[in-house]
Amino acid sequence: MQLADQLRQARSTKDILLMTHLVLGYPSFAVNREVIRQMVANGVDVIELQIPFSEPMADGPMIIKANQESIANGTKVADCLAFAAEMAGQYDIPFLFMTYYNILFKYGVKEFLTKATEIGIRGFIIPDLPPEEGAEYLRLTRELGLAPIQIFAPTSTEERMRTLAGHGNGFIYCVARRGVTGSKTEFDASFDDYLARCRKATDLPLAVGFGISNRDDVRILTGKADLAVIGTATIKLVEEKGAEAVGSFIAGLRG
Repeated sequence: MQLADQLRQARSTKDILLMTHLVLGYPSFAVNREVIRQMVANGVDVIELQIPFSEPMADGPMIIKANQESIANGTKVADCLAFAAEMAGQYDIPFLFMTYYNILFKYGVKEFLTKATEIGIRGFIIPDLPPEEGAEYLRLTRELGLAPIQIFAPTSTEERMRTLAGHGNGFIYCVARRGVTGSKTEFDASFDDYLARCRKATDLPLAVGFGISNRDDVRILTGKADLAVIGTATIKLVEEKGAEAVGSFIAGLRG
C-alpha cells in the first residue's frame, strides 16, 4: 500500500495522527531503541529517523546539538541504515528518513534509495533538495515506490505549493512558521489561512511541524491537519528526564 493511502486509512479511525522525530545515534542507538519502543506502544503513527549531518540548516539549536553530538560519537550512515532496518523489521508503522542531500550524494543517490527500500523505509524528507534540483531523486523514488515528501512554508505561493505537491507523495510537510525547528508556534488567523491554502493545493495528507510540543498544540491542529509532528519536544524530554519519560508524554498528546 502506498504511504498516502496507508495514512488516509489510519486517519479514518483517528482524529489526528502523530508523527515523531529523533536523531539517530543521539544520545545513543540504545536510547533511540527504547524511545521508539515507547513511541510505538503509545500510539505514534509515523516515525521520522534523522540521519545526522554536520550542517542541518532547517533545524534549531536542540536538533543541531543532537546532530553534532551523534557525529562526534562516531555515528555513520551505515549504522543508521542498520538501525533503521532493525526498527522497520520490528514495528508495523511507517518509518521515514529525514536528512540533507549531501548524505545521499556522497553515498550515491540510487544506491542509497535502493538500500532504503530494501530495509523497509517508506519515504524521505530532504529539506535542502528542491524538486528542480532533484530530478534523479524524484525519478528513483517513483520507480522504487518511495514517498518523496515535499515541504510547504508560510512563504510559499499557491503556485509554488501546487508545483511541490505535483512532485510529492505520501504527505505534505507544512512548516508551521518561518525559521527553524524548536521555537514556539503561534496558532492564529494567519496560520488558519495558511493551512487552508495548503489544503487547497493538494489532496495529500497534511502534516504540521515546527514548534508542536504539547497536547494543546495537537488539539488545535485536530480537524485542520492529518498529522501533528513532534520533534524537538521529545528530544528535549529525553535529555532532561530520560527515555522512560517518553511513553507518558506521547500517551498524553491525544484525547
